[in-house]
Amino acid sequence: MSRQRQPAIVAELGRPETPEETLARKAEASRKRRSRQTITNLWLSLIASLGVVLVLVLIVPRGDQQFAPDVDYRQVAQEAQGAVDAPLVVPELGSGWRSNSAELRTSAADKIVTWYIGFLTPAKDYLGFSQGVDANPTWLSTLLQKSRADSTTRIGGREWTVYDNRETGGHGNVEYALSTETADGIYAVYGTADPAEAEQLAAAVGKDLDANE
Repeated sequence: MSRQRQPAIVAELGRPETPEETLARKAEASRKRRSRQTITNLWLSLIASLGVVLVLVLIVPRGDQQFAPDVDYRQVAQEAQGAVDAPLVVPELGSGWRSNSAELRTSAADKIVTWYIGFLTPAKDYLGFSQGVDANPTWLSTLLQKSRADSTTRIGGREWTVYDNRETGGHGNVEYALSTETADGIYAVYGTADPAEAEQLAAAVGKDLDANE
């Protein structure tokens, strides 16, 4: 005859568990196991999220990199030259300078044709160059957002009018500007760059103007 197995004595109780106690113990063990799995899954999710963030940090350009397309303004000038009589200025600049925009523009109000080049300087600041073909003072005032001239300077043997809005503000991205004039039109350099970089661009513009005279 087989002997009936007696319930094991639980050490902390000093007696066998009741059926209710057995169910409660198993339920508690199951709860702890699920809790551990949840914590493990949370850590795995956190690690995965950090990995995604790291990848994005590595591939997304920094704010100071000035993400913008490179434009061959020399080629654009060659293609646009046939549309205007005056020689389009193509300033030659050193390494570190690049263009993100170049185009002919025609104002709706007075139909003045403007040759525009947008530059990112070696210091990663903005400078624009505009050549107003047969332009007038009103065109220049509008371009420079009504900046007031406060002095003149000679750059490469050519006289330029200086507009310094760095202290006064209120002129958008025309923080510092230079302009000069010839029989063919008005030429302006303007933007948020340091005056030394603006003068460097103005010198390159003046050199090309001298070559075309």
